[in-house]
Amino acid sequence: MGRYEEIYQESINDPVGFWDRAAKEITWFKPYERVLDDSNPPFYRWFVGGELNTCYNALDRHVENGRAEQTALIYDSPVTNQIRKFTYRELRDYVARFAGVLRSLGVDKGDTVVIYMPMIPEAAVAMLACARLGAVHSVVFGGFAANELAVRIDDAKPKVIVSASGAVEVTRLIEYKPLLDSAIEMASHKPEKCIIYQRNLVKAEMTPGRDLDWEELISKAEPVDCVPVKATDPLYILYTSGTTGVPKGVVRDNGGHAVALRWSMEHIYNVKPGDVYWAASDVGWVVGHSYIVYGPLITGCTTILYEGKSVGTPDPGAFWRVISQHGVKVLFTAPTAFRAIKKEDPNGEYLKKYDLSGFKYLFLAGERLDPDTYHWASNLLNKPVIDHWWQTETGWPITANCMGIEEFPIKPGSSTKPVPGYNVKILDTNGKELGPNQEGIVAIKLPLPPGTLPTLWKKDDKFVESYLSMYPGYYYTSDGGYIDEDGYVWIMGRIDDVINISGHRLSTGAMEEVVAKHPAVAECAVVGVSDSLKGQLPLGFVVLKAGVNDDHEKIKEDLIQMVRNQIGPIACFKQVLIVKRLPKTRSGKILRGTMRKIADGQEYRMPSTIDDPAILGEIEEALKSIGYAQK
Repeated sequence: MGRYEEIYQESINDPVGFWDRAAKEITWFKPYERVLDDSNPPFYRWFVGGELNTCYNALDRHVENGRAEQTALIYDSPVTNQIRKFTYRELRDYVARFAGVLRSLGVDKGDTVVIYMPMIPEAAVAMLACARLGAVHSVVFGGFAANELAVRIDDAKPKVIVSASGAVEVTRLIEYKPLLDSAIEMASHKPEKCIIYQRNLVKAEMTPGRDLDWEELISKAEPVDCVPVKATDPLYILYTSGTTGVPKGVVRDNGGHAVALRWSMEHIYNVKPGDVYWAASDVGWVVGHSYIVYGPLITGCTTILYEGKSVGTPDPGAFWRVISQHGVKVLFTAPTAFRAIKKEDPNGEYLKKYDLSGFKYLFLAGERLDPDTYHWASNLLNKPVIDHWWQTETGWPITANCMGIEEFPIKPGSSTKPVPGYNVKILDTNGKELGPNQEGIVAIKLPLPPGTLPTLWKKDDKFVESYLSMYPGYYYTSDGGYIDEDGYVWIMGRIDDVINISGHRLSTGAMEEVVAKHPAVAECAVVGVSDSLKGQLPLGFVVLKAGVNDDHEKIKEDLIQMVRNQIGPIACFKQVLIVKRLPKTRSGKILRGTMRKIADGQEYRMPSTIDDPAILGEIEEALKSIGYAQK
């Protein structure tokens, strides 16, 4: 039995012993009484009775144990031509003072704070300051439109919102304050105060009595110590796109989260304390939470917070420059970033300018790594390129080639094997376990390991309904796939209507809701179609109301602008097809999956329940007219 097999089997057969040992890497203020409380399934709780503080584990303990002068965080911003470095002591002091700011505004243990920030150090400082106080943060990606932010404000009910005046997206300036003001106006819950970090690139108009200046507050702030919290207390809420209008607030606890991330850094990424680790993502996404802020700092690494892109800031050598300049050992990003580099610099000319001798691994996740991109990156770098798969809900990888345990041969298109702690199974529609190479629904046998979601924010019933009721005893991933004869997991794609644009999960259902509001639209469908650069892109199919004689191009422009305004530019909604009718089942269900297959040029079976088979031919012709449906 190999090392991986030994560790994996122990994690499944003796999870209590396995995670008890892993928890020794975390500093506890009060020891836990039980490793796993399984008395109330399907609600499992880890490290019950234990007390700790996540910010203490990420900063203070390193200052106290010899890492005070080690660089904790490197802020690298090609868009503002700036690099700032913080030692563990400097970051601890900054966070302690900002925690003092929050406390002076009445933020206490259990209160919520919404953070709507660009990729600047202050975003991480705000997160860690909340953790220091035992307050619950909810970071909202800075690219989201006002109504998306408003929905999250109403659900999280923050006492305070922390934001900034704006950001630069490559060369485009985005002002955050008008979006924030609009969101607060729309929301029924009103925060008591907003803290605004004024950036040199744009000044925000302040609302007297509500808005406060970050720099002014911090100059007068008194630092505060870490507040002990229960292992089972929430650390943060992170909203994930749902199929309905209300996003789901994934909850992360303090204890299991710290233990799982510390374990994952060393065993999955093969990163040790003192190493330089870079997750090229955004703090608004789960990758930013787990592997820009918490995982690397809890481990004692140097983490990089990068405000830029893989191309255009300034060129396709941007990633190589960061790796070379800062001595990065491991890079984790989305396949999209590498598809963009490949498009701009197919022969890797920019790579030749930089020394990557200290670089060991490239990890990719957030969407399926297509074999073309894998081979291109692997040949170019001559380093292991590792696809791994996980979700906002799980908070850390479900399947991976665990570099810190045992390196397996790579099979392009597979994310290798289940990570210890995850009992991955393939089920048929009746919940029966399937054998090797049989495609079905990817599920994880309960209990889920530490660090995964214990519930949804204030919605235990929705948590059960969304993830646990479909197949009792299992967590439903919403993905389809199979496990081959060697135990490798192959993820084939989402079963529901959430599509993956550059690693960002967005709901086509939410886009449909927007499109359907147009006065000329009778009915519509939005499906995710394959895109060589971004993985998937939304494509709208619209049936106009009878008697509508408006200019079709004008209607299309209106729809694109509506989605941009209400979902945000991140939706990349740029193509609309006006069709006579939509293919449906006899019960009236639109055949979105079939339309997606036609668009992607895939083989499809004529659904037996289809109302009128001739409609599919019409859809195929319409798709061909815009360059899709090419077999």
